[in-house]
Amino acid sequence: MTAAIPSPPPRTLASGQRCRVRVFDVVTRAVETVHETDTVLLEAPNWHPDGRLVLNGDGVLWSLDPASGDLARIEIDGVPDLNNDHVLAPDGETIYVSANDWHIYQAPLVGGTARRVTADRDGRMHFLHGVSPDGTALAYIGLQPADGDWWARAEVFVTAVDGSWERRLEAAGSPADGSEFSPDGAWIYLNTEAFTEAPGHAQIARIRPGGTGVERLTVSDRVDWFPHLAPDGHHTVYLSYPAGTIGHPPDLDVELRLVTGDAWDAPETVVALHGGQGTINVNSWAPDSRRFAFVDYPLD
Repeated sequence: MTAAIPSPPPRTLASGQRCRVRVFDVVTRAVETVHETDTVLLEAPNWHPDGRLVLNGDGVLWSLDPASGDLARIEIDGVPDLNNDHVLAPDGETIYVSANDWHIYQAPLVGGTARRVTADRDGRMHFLHGVSPDGTALAYIGLQPADGDWWARAEVFVTAVDGSWERRLEAAGSPADGSEFSPDGAWIYLNTEAFTEAPGHAQIARIRPGGTGVERLTVSDRVDWFPHLAPDGHHTVYLSYPAGTIGHPPDLDVELRLVTGDAWDAPETVVALHGGQGTINVNSWAPDSRRFAFVDYPLD
């Protein structure tokens, strides 16, 4: 059964808008722009172990060298236009991507032919966010729209990378998004509206991969999305929207907030920017856990 909501075209920059790929250093607190363009709307950097960044833009994947700023397309066959939900496998050779037919695919990072992971189930739409540290499972958000509403049901699922099994983590609540494994595999971090009554008021939480032990982590008047843990587990960065935001739209004044250790009651705003959707949808920490990449979209 096919989802009722049609595929959107890839996002593009507005007139007078630029796209900047940037890097934040948690030690020096410095921000460096490593690539800037007014032609391609790049989104959602992953940081590869070899030092390059992998992003999407114009419906395809790109490889970016942060040292030189050089951008090159990764040629993947057998997959529709891609969106900004993609994660790197622990082997450094494979990437899992979400496409605008609402399915998840596995593809080689050197380029080549993709393989579809997810199956058609009750019109569910699949949005990938995490891969387990052992590379055997994926965490994704399953949407089941109703009457044109994308977020009628948005729940956390865990599935085998070969699609042989899956389970719904009902305790995570709905709407939920951003489901990502912790580096030790003990938790899945996410954002959810399960703890609040105001529409759109997402907060950061975590749940065991088996579906138990859900815990609220942020208690904030703002709308908090997309928690990403550094590889060493010592820092977490997440995207914070203004109060009253519904979903995770683009082109708002937002904040990137940094949590040290388990100090969720004391997040630090480290970057204020114009962006939102596309800024930090997926984990973008460097392998050394010192830096993370993000994208902003300033308007002239």
